[in-house]
Amino acid sequence: MNNEQRPVLKNGHIDMPIDESINLCAEIDNLRKKKNAVILAHYYTTDEVQKIADYTGDSLGLAQQAAKTDADIILFAGVHFMAETAKVLCPNKKVLIPDLATSCSLADSINEKALAECIRQHPGHTVISYVNTTAEVKALTDIVVTSSNAVKIVSQLPKDERIIFGPDRNLGAYVKKVTGRENMVIWDGGCHVHDGFSVEKLRELKAQHPEAKVLAHPECPQAILDLADHIGATSYLLKMSEEQPDNEFIVATEPGIFYEMKKRSPQKTFIPVPSKSGHPLNMCVNMKRNSLKKIYLTLKYEFPEVDLPKHIAEKAVVCINRMMEMSK
Repeated sequence: MNNEQRPVLKNGHIDMPIDESINLCAEIDNLRKKKNAVILAHYYTTDEVQKIADYTGDSLGLAQQAAKTDADIILFAGVHFMAETAKVLCPNKKVLIPDLATSCSLADSINEKALAECIRQHPGHTVISYVNTTAEVKALTDIVVTSSNAVKIVSQLPKDERIIFGPDRNLGAYVKKVTGRENMVIWDGGCHVHDGFSVEKLRELKAQHPEAKVLAHPECPQAILDLADHIGATSYLLKMSEEQPDNEFIVATEPGIFYEMKKRSPQKTFIPVPSKSGHPLNMCVNMKRNSLKKIYLTLKYEFPEVDLPKHIAEKAVVCINRMMEMSK
C-alpha cells in the first residue's frame, strides 16, 4: 500500500472521481510496471479489460499463470473465487480484485456447512469440487476441477470410486455421462448464464444458419448440449472456433469470449444464443463489473485486497495442487 490514504469502498469497489482527461490504459500500464504487478483477466470480462490484461484465459489457465508468476502483485479481473484461488496458490503475494462484489451464482449455490453435511451423509466418497467455489468449500474438497479438466481427472479415478461432485449439476451430469461413472452424488447448483440459454432460440438459430456449427459449454443443460457440435470448456470452444474450417458458429457460453474468438479468427462469424428471457446477449453481470477505472484505482491504492485465514488457505491449496498435478 502506498502512503496515500486508503479510500472507502462503496458496493465492493473504490468509488471516487478521477481526472477524466487521463489515459486509463497508459496509467494502468505505468502502475503495473512501477509496482511489478500482473493483470489476469477472464475471457468473460469486457473487451477493454481483456485488451489491457497481461494474460487472459479460463479458470484453469489463469490459475496456472497465477501459480508461476514472479510479480509482486496479482490483480485479478474476474469474479471473487478466482482471486481467492490466486491467493491460495500465492499466499505471499498481494492479490487485488477491482470489485469485491463480483460474486458467482455457481459458487453461491454451495457453502462449507452444507457440503460438510453432505460428506457426513455420504461417508467414503471422494469430494470433487468445481473451481467455482469458495476457499472454505475447497478446504473440504479432495480434488478441484475446472470444466476443461473435469472429465480427464474423474477418468483417472478407479471405476468404482464413490464421488460427491459439486456444485454444477449440468457439468456433473456431463462428466457422469462421458466417463460412465455411476457412483456420483451430484450437487444441485448451476450457473445462471449457462442455465439460462433458450433451447427454442437455439433451434431457431440453427434453422436460420444451417451451415453454422454450435459450440456449447458443459455447464449448459442437456437440452442445449444435445444440439451442439462441439462441447467443452471456454478454452476448448475457443480452440474449435479457431481450428475448425467452418466460418460460422453459434455459441452457447458467456459472450465475453467473442473478443478472443474474433481476435483469432476475424474472418469468421460468431452468433450468441439468446437467454430464455429473450435478451440477445446472455451475460454474466458480475464479470462485467470489472472496468478500466476500477482496475486503475485498485492498482493505485492496492485495494481492495483478497486475504484468507491461514488454516483455510493451507487446506484449500492441497486440492488445487492435486488438480494441477492430475492436469499435466
